[in-house]
Amino acid sequence: MRSTAAPELSRNQIILLVGVVLAYAALSHYSESAPQAKGLGAALSIGPVAMIAVVLAWRWAHPLAGMLTAAVLGGALYRYWPVVKNEYQWADLLQQCGIYALVAMSFARSMWGGRVPLCTQLAERIHGELTPVEISYTRRATLAWTVFYALLTAVIVVLFFWAPLRVWSLFVNFGTFGLILVMATADHVLRRRVLARHPGGGLLAILQRTLLG
Repeated sequence: MRSTAAPELSRNQIILLVGVVLAYAALSHYSESAPQAKGLGAALSIGPVAMIAVVLAWRWAHPLAGMLTAAVLGGALYRYWPVVKNEYQWADLLQQCGIYALVAMSFARSMWGGRVPLCTQLAERIHGELTPVEISYTRRATLAWTVFYALLTAVIVVLFFWAPLRVWSLFVNFGTFGLILVMATADHVLRRRVLARHPGGGLLAILQRTLLG
């Protein structure tokens, strides 16, 4: 039975999302490159993590827990802001490594214990029941994305300790997105061949797969 297709982002939504990502990356790189912008860098590094913590506490526990979490985080940041501002690059490293390592583990975990590989899940959600050849390809694609994100995490760590901070910042803020886009484009081209009975959606499909998986 054919599954319901996953909702797709519109052209304007994708453009807006790409714009927000690029603006964040540009501001983050500026803060890494300009000594006078350390406060901005610390805010960009800590802000998203703090917001996620508050939202999770609000949704998973109780609104009061979210308010208490926000108050505790606000108090801690106010008390230790000078330290946070001077050492926020470590938070950046943990954030960048954490994101890509979690993505790699998500892909890897889906291939063990009788689970359905993540790329297979996504293809079935979009196209419905897959053929054995298509299932085989999506399993290999899941492995490829696992290796890709694991290597990306390793490179981020190596550059942080062995390259100038400006070079590291260029890589994590722009280079990673470029590499992900190249990987997504290659995956898209191969999918057009293997899943020929399910024609893709061109550039917008590549962007959506790059941003959302």
